[in-house]
Amino acid sequence: MFNPEKFIEKTISSLQKEIKAKALIAFSGGVDSTVCATLANKAIGKQLIAVHVNTGYMRKNESEQVKKMMEDLSLNYRFVDASKEYYLALKGVEDPENKRKIIGEKFIRIFENVAREEKIEYLVQGTIAPDWIESGGGLRDTIKSHHNVGGLPQDMELRLVEPLRDLYKDEVRKVARSLRLQVSDRQPFPGPGLAIRIIGEATPERTELVREACDIVEKEIERASDQKIIERPWQYFAVLIPIRTVGVHGDKRAYGNTIAIRAVHSVDAMTCHYSMIPHEVIDVISMKITNTLKEKVNRIVYDVTNKPPGTVEWE
Repeated sequence: MFNPEKFIEKTISSLQKEIKAKALIAFSGGVDSTVCATLANKAIGKQLIAVHVNTGYMRKNESEQVKKMMEDLSLNYRFVDASKEYYLALKGVEDPENKRKIIGEKFIRIFENVAREEKIEYLVQGTIAPDWIESGGGLRDTIKSHHNVGGLPQDMELRLVEPLRDLYKDEVRKVARSLRLQVSDRQPFPGPGLAIRIIGEATPERTELVREACDIVEKEIERASDQKIIERPWQYFAVLIPIRTVGVHGDKRAYGNTIAIRAVHSVDAMTCHYSMIPHEVIDVISMKITNTLKEKVNRIVYDVTNKPPGTVEWE
């Protein structure tokens, strides 16, 4: 049986032995990277620098919240706004595997730039078991290339350290609770961000649509959960589908985008079941999205697919 206290003690000791110089940790603010940063900070202290990259594909106000989190954890940190670079790199890119690999490589190049400036030799990542299992390799088929696995360039200059590599999400959450981290039950957010919640090209304009829709989905589901109307799902978000349909705004014909709502229950991210959200909650979400994104979105659908055959994210 997994013992988080023993894991914490063993991992801090291992990191102290493995990391012999300054290290950089990729910090997204999710449970994996926060647990990883906390353990590395306990192991090597001021030798650790946390780097958060705003890719332009973050959720509403997320980078500002992550910056405060790094300060609250007393981390040495660097904040990099690379949104223009990412939008340019993904211009015209529609294939989800290409998106993930481009995003992953760009993360590494940014980290390498910081590493040269700070004379850093090690890169610490919050990679967990489902990341490398789903990314394939050896006898495993590739389900999807996680940006922190399949997106790693062959000529990477930094030495990779992955203390959570053999853990599943439920085990990482247990470690987070033992460390008394507020993010222990935070819903997962993919490293490539909103770029993989946009089917097709992830332009700045399309990103703004899904960012607003995701914010509405999150707030309304959390409100329903707080009011005990529903059990809070494991993950819940919006997806922009590349389908435009006819709708009506006032007494005029409209031709707008389609948004899918996705909410699932899972334990370890390896399998999931779609959440049976009450119709009255979906109705509120639908009205708020179409009213907020008037003349841009005119149709909402709800995803009732389990994993397998689907995945949690659409890309």
